[in-house]
Amino acid sequence: MIKRAVALFAAASLALAPLPAAAHRGHGALSVVEIDVKSGEVRVSHRVPTHDAEPALALIAPDAQASLDDPEAVEALKLYMDKRFLLAVSNQTVALTLKDMTLGADEVRFEYSGRVAANQTRAEVAVISAMFADVYADEVNQVNIRRAGVTRTLIFSGAEAGVPQSLEPLTAEP
Repeated sequence: MIKRAVALFAAASLALAPLPAAAHRGHGALSVVEIDVKSGEVRVSHRVPTHDAEPALALIAPDAQASLDDPEAVEALKLYMDKRFLLAVSNQTVALTLKDMTLGADEVRFEYSGRVAANQTRAEVAVISAMFADVYADEVNQVNIRRAGVTRTLIFSGAEAGVPQSLEPLTAEP
């Protein structure tokens, strides 16, 4: 009976052994852009896995320690994110201000705010989401854009991550 239990445990261990390696096959970030069509308020959040952000600090902040515990590296990461993500509404770049940054064990989260003219909230939206595409060749960034109860998704990957993608204007309310 004990031999059978040991054999079953060994078989299960071998079957499950590859799972940690399969748990993270690529690199990616999730961004959410919310545009309030009544007020023009814009909120942007980025979620980046810590195990992607921290090693990237070696390239982003070469003079700092490649650690989210190093304030110099964190400041360099903030500047990097500002340069690698762009949001434009009606061909006008939206000025985004970092409001909060959370350095978690699993993810780094950035929260930004901005504003567009209320009469432009339904206009064409253009995005560049090139965060970490210069660090990881397999980087895939997903950007969900929400406005007027409609969510659309843009996907940025690899060398094409720096190419702007846009969403057509929303039709006016009936």
